[in-house]
Amino acid sequence: MRQTWRWFGPKDLVSIDDMLQAGVEGVVTALHYVPTGAVWSPEEIARRQAELAVMRDGAPSGLEWEVVESLPVSEDIKRQSGDWKGHVENWKTSMRHLREAGIEVICYNFMPILDWTRTDLAYRLPNGATCMRFDAIDFAAFDLFLLRRKGVEEDYSPEVTEAARKRFAGMSDARKEELSGNVVFGLPGAAERMSMEDVRTHLARYDAISPERLRGHLIDFLAEVSPLAQELGMRLCCHPDDPPFSLLGLPRIMSTEADYKALMDAVDIPANGITLCTGSLGARADNDLPGMMRRLGDRVHFLHLRNVALEEPHLGGSFHEAAHLEGNTDMVAMIAAILAEQDRRRAEGRADWQIPMRPDHGQDILDDLNRKAQPGYPAIGRLKGLAELRGIMTALSHPKVATS
Repeated sequence: MRQTWRWFGPKDLVSIDDMLQAGVEGVVTALHYVPTGAVWSPEEIARRQAELAVMRDGAPSGLEWEVVESLPVSEDIKRQSGDWKGHVENWKTSMRHLREAGIEVICYNFMPILDWTRTDLAYRLPNGATCMRFDAIDFAAFDLFLLRRKGVEEDYSPEVTEAARKRFAGMSDARKEELSGNVVFGLPGAAERMSMEDVRTHLARYDAISPERLRGHLIDFLAEVSPLAQELGMRLCCHPDDPPFSLLGLPRIMSTEADYKALMDAVDIPANGITLCTGSLGARADNDLPGMMRRLGDRVHFLHLRNVALEEPHLGGSFHEAAHLEGNTDMVAMIAAILAEQDRRRAEGRADWQIPMRPDHGQDILDDLNRKAQPGYPAIGRLKGLAELRGIMTALSHPKVATS
């Protein structure tokens, strides 16, 4: 696996120097400040490449921009509204500019409105570390009593509604404000920050869009961009829903193996591929992640390796982001499946045999607690995760193990 690290640009509190000392091989980044739907110009792409090419003291870093995460897909494209066709053309132009700059892999998602959803961005664990967490009752309290969206009562059982009512009654004004901010945090590093009224407005625009219709819009989008990606020698990889179950009455279409299989079959082009995120997909107990890697691995173009601890067995229950080897996903089995896929690709002579991965998210530990970097993206917590994953990779690839 190609070991990469996400970087949010010069304002990121985890620096290029930190990445180098962690031993990463490449950088995952994006032009977060460019408005969604606009073209990424060659000048701005080159600027980001130059920014990550040097250390604090001006010495060359030796690092390159290897994966785009994300080239955002506009809400107009998802809904096929407004100037959505113009946005698709702009997306294709941005693809051309990225390929001209030497970049081959683009991660994107097709989640309506929010890129990911958590109720806590710094939940305190018993050992004093903090992590991101989704509390199902807190979320219901937000939805029922803060957002108060249309038809919300139909989405919750009487038991959950009553538990949320009690939880909400005990919340301070500060916690209510914090909860609202956490839920609508939006795209990590993005230029947009949505108010409650913004969320209500966006939700209303999805009232008539079913999962089947949204899936059709994604297929239409990929039918436009995937052939160009194939022609350019690029790989597109769709990130799963996070969390992988319905929230706010919005359609979810990338939450299971069946969802990915349907999309790969619908646009059966090698460039149309998967970001296999073990954290997002791992929030469903019924997702067999090593099995997904074995069965869909041919189209996996990017990997997010992280773990979640499910606090409740049922779909839609609470969970928190665990240390990389401590959640519900068997990371040893997962990495074994990835290495087997790489061996298969290498035997076929594929140029893309080595799959880029990054240690996705991480708990805030040690000096991370004072640094307060982007939620989910600490320096030491991710370094710990990368070291653990690297240890498994090294052990499973060792001749005495690989040939036994």
